[in-house]
Amino acid sequence: MTEHNQPKPPINNDEEQSVPGVEIDELDISNMEGEEIDLEHCRIKCINKLERFPNVRRLCLRNNLLKKLENFEPVCQTLEELDLYDNQITKIENLECLSKLIILDLSFNRIKHIENLNNLHCVKKLFLVNNRISKVENLSSMRDLEMLELGSNKIRKLENLEELTKLTQLYCGKNKISALENLDTLTNLTLLSVQGNRVTKMCGLAKLVNLEQLYLSENGITEIEGLETLSKLQILDLACNFISQIQNMSHLQNLEEFWFNDNKISDWGQIEKLSVLKKLHTVYMERNPIYFLNSDRTRHDPNYRRKVLLALPNLQQLDANPTGVNM
Repeated sequence: MTEHNQPKPPINNDEEQSVPGVEIDELDISNMEGEEIDLEHCRIKCINKLERFPNVRRLCLRNNLLKKLENFEPVCQTLEELDLYDNQITKIENLECLSKLIILDLSFNRIKHIENLNNLHCVKKLFLVNNRISKVENLSSMRDLEMLELGSNKIRKLENLEELTKLTQLYCGKNKISALENLDTLTNLTLLSVQGNRVTKMCGLAKLVNLEQLYLSENGITEIEGLETLSKLQILDLACNFISQIQNMSHLQNLEEFWFNDNKISDWGQIEKLSVLKKLHTVYMERNPIYFLNSDRTRHDPNYRRKVLLALPNLQQLDANPTGVNM
């Protein structure tokens, strides 16, 4: 996951409202002619007076008291990166003039709808983590988008992504998504993260032939399937699911890391199936039934590590610990 998926402490509203806000022109800024302007954690209450920064390409307004997006016209010819992480913004608006914008971060705000992005044709990275978004929509004009971060929202369905054919990374962790669907046109994806959702079946992935990293931990998956065309896969994360058999993986000859802790493997023979994956160097398998001596999972098997390494002698890392093997 990206850094944007890290949990954030809850806001104390009383404390937040008692903090006095300041205007941008009240701040003592040493280099107003610079290309990077960092105004993080300055208690700024509104966006204005941006004409003070005639050369700005990157504007950071993280951790402020902003409630409204406005007054960007003075920087419309120069601004390429706008960081508004952790404010109180409720609506995406008034960004139409920022036609040169490449990176936009609106994470940790109070946004309910994806809207008013039609003119941002050059944006390559869009971060909307930890908002109140329930629907993926109004992104079709952002055809240069390469990274989309939608983690920690209220999204129930993967949809309206068909036009984003340049997308290489899609993060949708910690939502309410129940199916992997509507992804067929995203053939340039190299990373897909749908961790912490409600997915029960590994289907809908067949067209993602360039996928190198697939993260599906903390779902309701019971069977490994649907990977037939994903021969470029290097990292597969299926941790914290309900899978009892390792299967349909023998063709994944580029797989390097397999994260499979907290599943339902009770048969040591299942581990041996991974031996055909010659590039595999990292495996997480702890807290499966084979990890314990007893059914109530109170006693760790002291021979667990030795048994795994007998089956997979070329592993460089088992769980969080290196094995001492150097390839």
